[in-house]
Amino acid sequence: MPIRPVPPVTQMRGAGFSRRSLLAAGAAAATVLPLAACSSPLSAGLAGSALNPETLVFWNLFGGGDGLRMQEMERGYAKQHGGSSSLQATTFAWGNPYYSKVTLATVGNKPPDVAISHLTRAKPLWDGDLLDPITSDDLAGVGLSASDFNQKAWTAQKTDGKNICIPLDTHPFVLFYNVDVCQKAGLLDGDGKLKDLTGVDAFESALAAVSKVTGGTALNVANVSEVATPWRFFWTMYNQINGATPFISDGGAKLTVNEDAYTKVTEMTQKWVKSGWLNKGLDYATAQTLMFTGKAGFFMQGEWEISTAQSIKGLKFGMAPVPQLFDKPATQADSHTFILPRKDRTPEQKKAAMLFIKQMLEQSLTWAQGGHVPAYLPTYDSSAYKNLTPQSNYASAAESAVFDDAAWYGGSGSTFENTVGAQLALVQQGSSSPAAAMGAIKSQLSTYLNTPSPL
Repeated sequence: MPIRPVPPVTQMRGAGFSRRSLLAAGAAAATVLPLAACSSPLSAGLAGSALNPETLVFWNLFGGGDGLRMQEMERGYAKQHGGSSSLQATTFAWGNPYYSKVTLATVGNKPPDVAISHLTRAKPLWDGDLLDPITSDDLAGVGLSASDFNQKAWTAQKTDGKNICIPLDTHPFVLFYNVDVCQKAGLLDGDGKLKDLTGVDAFESALAAVSKVTGGTALNVANVSEVATPWRFFWTMYNQINGATPFISDGGAKLTVNEDAYTKVTEMTQKWVKSGWLNKGLDYATAQTLMFTGKAGFFMQGEWEISTAQSIKGLKFGMAPVPQLFDKPATQADSHTFILPRKDRTPEQKKAAMLFIKQMLEQSLTWAQGGHVPAYLPTYDSSAYKNLTPQSNYASAAESAVFDDAAWYGGSGSTFENTVGAQLALVQQGSSSPAAAMGAIKSQLSTYLNTPSPL
């Protein structure tokens, strides 16, 4: 499919990209994988092939059910703009390979017009001078304003006083529950929803009741060959404690975790395992399968697993925000956002990119079917979304969202998440004490803490 040109480097605004951006590209080049299609902006630029100025280029990292829903939304946009030739949408591998491609393409002056980024990964891109800011005028030009968005996500994306991305959703860590098991445990109200389980005592009583029903674990949290889930579980519980500090700060240069709060959460985790309430060691697929088959009552994971649960014939399940166990509500979360990779754009080109974003946001109900909480308030507040269950039952989790700390090596699918999550998994497995895990975290993060950002 033909794609849109961008001006040569000599026409880039200012003096071109910063030295930090070029260093970032060098680092990214060490890990980047071959491009999925020779018609991408980057590969076309390297080959010198001609590009079609009428096609809007969009990159994303969505697979599975998310990928199918995104494709449906892309078709909705294309239908409004004359057909498939109006949009070239390309999907790349999730995680660091994707962000390496975005970095290299942008530094090479061949970025997409619009791309998806996790909010926590947009900040390093911004720090590397790889994003165009989005002004109030840009928003107003397509009928948008800051008040159209969930304010937790909107405030979180603001960096250096600028709008660096536009949130599509909030995807929080949530509690799945098996209706049949919880009914037998006496944990459902008259409407068949989970009773209030606020407080450690109430939740532990619920865990004990469920364990009596299952004859085994009550709650599954994946921790074998899995680092993201232990991190999400910890970050949720940790941030519910008054006095919880950023784990890392100053752009990732300082370790500032509150070790008392860390110990409180990790000792609780080991207590639950020793009591038989929480699994000692399960991989991602097994952790959810046991809940789906009634061998556990609870399962904590990102809300995107709703699609898996819905595919299980005969399964009756519910979803709720992770209960507040400590001093305040908090839920680990991230947001998928739209970014404008840095390039020299005419006013018409920027408005076209903004119009694409607006028209994708207008299809947020399609996106919400996959579990993500819409960041676009006209959809969030709509009766159609409120009637969408169980998706709307945990929508309030977006209001207590806690995003990962900003760092050049942090965010979803990052080195930080891999490093800390691996140690937290060992704590849950009983292979490491909380103190030993913290020692390993400090040791393994020291290289990154003491290395200036390459961005």
